[in-house]
Amino acid sequence: MQITGIDVGTTTVSIVLLDADSGGMIARETVAHNAFLPDSAPFHRCQDPDRIWNIIKEKLDGLAGRYGKTDCIGLTGQMHGMLYVDRDGNAVSPLYTWQDESGNERMEDGLTCAQRLNEAAGPAYPGYGITTHFYLQKQNRIPEEAEKMTTISDYIAMKLCANTEPVIGVDMAASWGCFDLERGGFRTGELKNAGVDISYLPEIAESCTIIGETPDHIPVMNALGDNQASVLGSVRDLHDTVLLNVGTGSQISVVTKRLIPCSGNVELRPCAGNNYIAVGAGLCGGRAYAMLENFYREVCGDGEPLFYDRMMEHSRKFLAEHDRKDAWNIHTTFSGTREDPEKKGSIEGISVDNFHPGAFTVGMIEGILEELLEMYEQMRRWIGKKATRLVGSGNGLRQNRLMQRMAEEMFEMKMDIPACQEEAACGAALCSLVAAGKVASLEDIREKISYVE
Repeated sequence: MQITGIDVGTTTVSIVLLDADSGGMIARETVAHNAFLPDSAPFHRCQDPDRIWNIIKEKLDGLAGRYGKTDCIGLTGQMHGMLYVDRDGNAVSPLYTWQDESGNERMEDGLTCAQRLNEAAGPAYPGYGITTHFYLQKQNRIPEEAEKMTTISDYIAMKLCANTEPVIGVDMAASWGCFDLERGGFRTGELKNAGVDISYLPEIAESCTIIGETPDHIPVMNALGDNQASVLGSVRDLHDTVLLNVGTGSQISVVTKRLIPCSGNVELRPCAGNNYIAVGAGLCGGRAYAMLENFYREVCGDGEPLFYDRMMEHSRKFLAEHDRKDAWNIHTTFSGTREDPEKKGSIEGISVDNFHPGAFTVGMIEGILEELLEMYEQMRRWIGKKATRLVGSGNGLRQNRLMQRMAEEMFEMKMDIPACQEEAACGAALCSLVAAGKVASLEDIREKISYVE
């Protein structure tokens, strides 16, 4: 038996085909979808949902031609974003991604949509689906044909099953904001009082639910949030592990059974199996490291395709002669924070002795990790215990051995790296076994997760 996982990322689509018994990788496809659209407003970050769907359809057909029919399909993808569909289930708007900043635009009373919703029904932030929807409503920019909202990965699930009405999982719904975790639904009364048109909100289902079948009778699971899928595809011991994920953004995640209070830049999210995830997100995260590589490119010209090897060479030289603490002190909040979108990054601690490119690179890595470590210290206090295991995922971390070593030093734990790449897609594939009733529970997929030796 083989299972498929699809991860609709911010810049790429990843599809994995796994052996259902071992969890081992049979095939993997990752392609840039290049779906971003030009927009007249600089604060919008929109994508073409049907371009993404067509790429996925093509890749799935290709995998089926080479490896035969899959037994079930799980989906995951970028959280927070939203798009509108008509009564036939077709997209009638672009995908407004999690990077959309329309929620920061001032309304007639001087408040932003995000501020209004936070006061009335929060938490909600720029880029969250409810916030974006409220802004579009206030601007009369909701398409006339629109019937419901959905996420990009749940839209793909609809297309696979030819469904006309979206159904989204509780974890994806919560990522839109203004969500009551205890009740498992939107704060509809508060939203109505704030003036939000809630008729566009879709049906909410439990995570790991089959929402239909493809024309050739393959069961399709509703989409998991990429954070939840990454945890479920990377972590063997859910309740004693810290998961670091560094990709375009960065996240630190700790699973708990308790509904704990979170605040600031840490939020509590629902997760399959009656679990919750305390999550801290760095909005710049791995992008900060890519920014540094681009800085090198601007300074040195385009003599080589990538400067990451040069950056590592400078870092190793610096650390051979200096302590890690001698590097530049960099706060990597270049994209602000959820709590304070206006916050900027900063660089301090530059001296005559450490004015070297290696000190810049080491400081940037430490800044990415330090932001996550500070969030973890908050989580520890709320949860009441320290984890004993550390797992690292995401290409930004997987491909950077120095970042792995520095994370082990700073978190004081050995780091395990999942053997299967594309952790979120793998998590979605494994969870589809539970959704389709092919295994009894989430515990039965833990043994299928392995780590790099």
